[in-house]
Amino acid sequence: MFKKKECVAMLLAGGQGSRLYALTAKTAKPAVTFGGKYRIIDFTLSNCVQSGLDTVGVLTQYQPLVLNEYIGTGLPWDLDRNYGGVKILPPYQGKNGADWYKGTANAIYQNMQFIERYNADYVLILSGDHIYQMDYAKMLDCHKTNGADCTIAVIDVPLSEASRFGIMTTDATGRITKFSEKPKNPDSTKASMGIYIFNRDKLFSYLTADAADPKSSNDFGKNVIPAMLAAGEKMMAYPFVGYWKDVGTISSLWEANMDILGEKPQLKLATGNWRVLSRHDNAPPQYVGPDAVVDNASITEGCEILGTVKNSVLGENVRVMEGASVVDSVLMGDTVIGPGARVEYAILDHNVEVGAGAAVGAPRESADGKIAVIGEGVRVEAGATVPAGAMLSE
Repeated sequence: MFKKKECVAMLLAGGQGSRLYALTAKTAKPAVTFGGKYRIIDFTLSNCVQSGLDTVGVLTQYQPLVLNEYIGTGLPWDLDRNYGGVKILPPYQGKNGADWYKGTANAIYQNMQFIERYNADYVLILSGDHIYQMDYAKMLDCHKTNGADCTIAVIDVPLSEASRFGIMTTDATGRITKFSEKPKNPDSTKASMGIYIFNRDKLFSYLTADAADPKSSNDFGKNVIPAMLAAGEKMMAYPFVGYWKDVGTISSLWEANMDILGEKPQLKLATGNWRVLSRHDNAPPQYVGPDAVVDNASITEGCEILGTVKNSVLGENVRVMEGASVVDSVLMGDTVIGPGARVEYAILDHNVEVGAGAAVGAPRESADGKIAVIGEGVRVEAGATVPAGAMLSE
């Protein structure tokens, strides 16, 4: 018999992340390394734990091996619980056959039994590919106080960027009166963060109806939210103020990594007792050689720096050899930059080797926004040149 949980979190982590190209060739987007020692999914899992939510279903689909191994029993996030905790929920075969998750709504529909096991009153729907720190307990309190059927977290964005998001229009009380999916001419700047709280019974009713509609895309933004609005359900916006970034593109991932640097970083990875929890190796302390130059960089455990590192983020066990330079770049871990090699305005995945005298990328000022990307396990031969914007994978 499972103990009752007031709220169960369902974390959508099965997306392919195709706009990250080589970085998601072998792994799901939520498992991509961020900030040297984290994975993208660490932010959402840490938010859950520090918001007092101890029951999280992680819905996986695309390339789940690395993500599943990383989450494991959930111990690093204090989610290794006898009742609740973190559970991996892949597509499965039932008595009526097997089926992939067709969309975000269908993924939750196929796992309603998991929610029912805990007799939850509320369901929190989350995405595993955003970088932010948020107290979901405050959002849940607001949802209950308003007597809402659904509450959607929104963040104010510049009007020039609003057409990239699902946009909410609200009245003076914060009640949602209109929802537009990526409108050409937005009449609001309240962008959906893809974070929803539903009353369980109401959610199940709409998911069941959506699953029975052969014309539906089985998506929250395209189908379920518009259907609830059309039916007159009480839907409220929850305004969020703080750092939030969708790291679904190469440029946004690079920008978010750069946001942890500087004397006054835009993204602070630890604020008071609110920490980003992660699973990481027990690597030795980093070593910076006597002739090394390090300026405005985040250097993770296990690194050996003998050359130059400027304005960059280095993951675990990165070696920058004599005469080599790394500038305006993100190196994810277990990578070697050979003697005299140059890496500029680039993102390198795990286990990359850049040979002696090789050049990857171009100075940011002349790269015209084109970030060079090297996929996992790639070796760049000595003396080779990888131009700005190149995308290499095995």
